[in-house]
Amino acid sequence: MKGLIFDLDGVLVNSMPTHYQTWKSAFAKIAGLEINERDIYLIEGMRGIELIEKIFEQKNFSDRSLARRVHDEKSRIFKAIRSSEPFEGVREMIRDMECSIAVVSGSTKNDVETILEEAFGKDRFDVIITADNIEKGKPDPSAFLEALRLMKVRPKDAAVVENAPLGVKAANSAGISCYVALNNTPLLRSDFGGIIPQNKIFEKTGLLKKVLCK
Repeated sequence: MKGLIFDLDGVLVNSMPTHYQTWKSAFAKIAGLEINERDIYLIEGMRGIELIEKIFEQKNFSDRSLARRVHDEKSRIFKAIRSSEPFEGVREMIRDMECSIAVVSGSTKNDVETILEEAFGKDRFDVIITADNIEKGKPDPSAFLEALRLMKVRPKDAAVVENAPLGVKAANSAGISCYVALNNTPLLRSDFGGIIPQNKIFEKTGLLKKVLCK
């Protein structure tokens, strides 16, 4: 293994509950839409504006001009209450990695870099790719491929750790081996059916140390 690519929210840090609550508040306040956890977790990995447009499509909401206002309101709330607490064992796992490490996230550069700095020290990561660096979010593979290019690692020598179906699909399209860490997601193993073998789905990120650090 020469390169590892991690999603951030829900994989390295316990920030997805906060993301969900802030999306829920922003959609309700700006667009009057009610969303649930599965609405967000199933399309996690998209860039923020893409996620909003997808929710609008799913809810048959026609006023697409409100997308930027929903995005800005969500960002405003999230900055005030964001969490950067790593999942159990993750800080030690990252510390012990000897290969190149990248983070690929659909969140904004400011949020990603702030969380990484607070949780691990962002200099621990060789490559950081955020929504501000890419034109298309997951399931498009371009962010993963850019991470590999910057790490100078071939797909067959790398692995991705994800927690959402769109991230797995992006890894598959990029030709990179993928693992899933469920952690505290409301998603089920069946939500990953047909896109990743069940033996590559782990209950917690920390349990992947025995696989990734060997």
